[in-house]
Amino acid sequence: MLDLAGPDQVFNEAMGRGADILVEYCSADKLISTSSNLGITRLKPFHKTKVSKGDYIFIPGAEMNYLTRSAIPYEKEMSRWLKECYENGAFICTICTGAFFLARSGLLNMRKCTTHWKYTDTLKKKFPSLNVIADVLFTEDERIYTSAGVTAGIDMALFIVAAIKDDNFCFKVARELVVYMRRQGSDPQQSIFMNYRNHIHSGVHRIQDYLQDNINKKLTLASLGDIACMSARNLTRVFKKETGITINEYITIIRKTHLQKLVTNPDITRKQMAGLCGLKSERQVIRLLKAVN
Repeated sequence: MLDLAGPDQVFNEAMGRGADILVEYCSADKLISTSSNLGITRLKPFHKTKVSKGDYIFIPGAEMNYLTRSAIPYEKEMSRWLKECYENGAFICTICTGAFFLARSGLLNMRKCTTHWKYTDTLKKKFPSLNVIADVLFTEDERIYTSAGVTAGIDMALFIVAAIKDDNFCFKVARELVVYMRRQGSDPQQSIFMNYRNHIHSGVHRIQDYLQDNINKKLTLASLGDIACMSARNLTRVFKKETGITINEYITIIRKTHLQKLVTNPDITRKQMAGLCGLKSERQVIRLLKAVN
């Protein structure tokens, strides 16, 4: 059940925050039962579901004795539909053992993929043409995502929300779900919107949100303390305790991140960069850019 409900909740939270997302449910049958015997009804026939370029199809896992049988009901029809959707530009995503069904369709041939840690060896043996990666949360290979067991589907869904919107929006969705943002190990770039936020202190989160959105403004400990509803002294102590770095260090990291983006625009001068990042001089811009490099 969590294979389906986890990503579903991620996208519903994103929709609640204004993301232009529509969720539909489809299957080969109008009624299915989960492994916990909770039924799901009024399902749209998969072949009548319109899938456009850029849409995401999520395939939750199922019991292994179902996925390893010689024939699965409607398998040929579903596999053909999935291939057509993929060829038309859709993304295909599997959760947990859902990778086995996609492997049976042939769509995972020669691609990176993963599944629940208990079944990675089985997936390798049954489908030797797959590049099965063990001990990762999820993989992505040319618009095909696969994730490890149950809660890893949430991580994958959050990663997709970040791709659809941005990292800051994604973090706010994760925080609403009380989920620690984790990225796949192969991701080469850490994001300021995700780092230093593995805590649940609402006052510090408000400060971090404010700094990310208002780095160009004059910032004082007193004004930040008002936002966090605590004294400047207490804020200094609590911020370091919750994030592991000082407020000034966090501000510097945000400024560096913004400068890295601004410096790629040839139409913005060093003086303008300084103003946009809350710095007083071009010299400060040059110093921070050198620190980045």
